[in-house]
Amino acid sequence: MGTIHLVRHGQASFGAADYDRLSELGREQARLVGAELARRQVRVDHAWCGSLARQRATAELALAECAPGVTATEDPRWDEYADSDVVGAHGDGRPQDAADPRGFQRVLESALAAWAAAGESSDAAEPWPAFRDRVEAAAADVAGALGKGEQAVVFTSGGVIATLCGLLLGTPETHLVTLSRVAVNAGISKLATGRSGLTLVSFNEHGHFDGPAAGYVTYR
Repeated sequence: MGTIHLVRHGQASFGAADYDRLSELGREQARLVGAELARRQVRVDHAWCGSLARQRATAELALAECAPGVTATEDPRWDEYADSDVVGAHGDGRPQDAADPRGFQRVLESALAAWAAAGESSDAAEPWPAFRDRVEAAAADVAGALGKGEQAVVFTSGGVIATLCGLLLGTPETHLVTLSRVAVNAGISKLATGRSGLTLVSFNEHGHFDGPAAGYVTYR
């Protein structure tokens, strides 16, 4: 049986001119999740990341801690949905407001629910079924690349992880919002691969941010 560790990227720069880069806190979260993978003695036989800067930077910083010399293979199918696309097609038209992240989260969650419900009829450039299917295909390819007992780490985003875990739970449309809402930056979710396919073992583990590291817990 193989294992896939899904790692959400560290905190990005919400409200900044360039959202798609790690904040200083996000860089430290990436190092800490790498140290956690090393503590667990995860053998990184393979590593992948999306093409977004925050995903690639998280992979680089984390792998330096747990698997020096290993470079993540970039695959854009692990990219997050474009929130501007989803909110533009299904939101209320309010712009991202750096001063009100909770307000933006409410707008985004409403838009995500409408996006999933609209299916192929969505006006978004990438409808929900296309996003869901590319995430599922990316995971299937990673699982297929693993030999017996091998382990992979994939550095991706909250919506991707929520969608894949939702697929394994049988109701991805329902879980898109509920799982995304609680996904912690640099959290770890674990999948097992075997003859019966992929199985969800754990979601959103973040014990590496317990105790003295509690201040590193962020959701956006």
